[in-house]
Amino acid sequence: MEKSKPQYASQIKSAGIRSTIIRTAVMAALEDHPHSDTETVMQGVREHLGSASPQAIYNALASLASKGLIRRIEPAGKNALYELRVGDNHHHIVCRSCGLVRDIPCIVGRAPCLSPSETAGYILDEAEITFWGTCQDCADKAKNSVDDFSAANS
Repeated sequence: MEKSKPQYASQIKSAGIRSTIIRTAVMAALEDHPHSDTETVMQGVREHLGSASPQAIYNALASLASKGLIRRIEPAGKNALYELRVGDNHHHIVCRSCGLVRDIPCIVGRAPCLSPSETAGYILDEAEITFWGTCQDCADKAKNSVDDFSAANS
């Protein structure tokens, strides 16, 4: 069983919250498994610590996200995902077939990189964009399946 990564303790303290073994293990799990859903984070924390209560992990995710130490993303129709990459204005691309999530740079310039025609008086500071498509591996598998089907029926 691996211990949580100590570099996170100072980040957590600097954010004004108590550094706990669960919080550092959550951040370590996200380093090992970027774009993880809660269940994957739980498995990662258990890899680092051996055991941890689900409620403690939920609480750690909430407090770390509220302090901006981790980012919660919510692709439409998917479970919430968490990542360590914060403080920049990147976006995500999601494979419709396998669910793989990748980071992509901001579309143009600094935050927000898109400007709506109406802001309703809001002062904008961020735009979240999720692109959807098919990753290369899934596209290759689909092509191979079609090729195999065509060959079998020739």
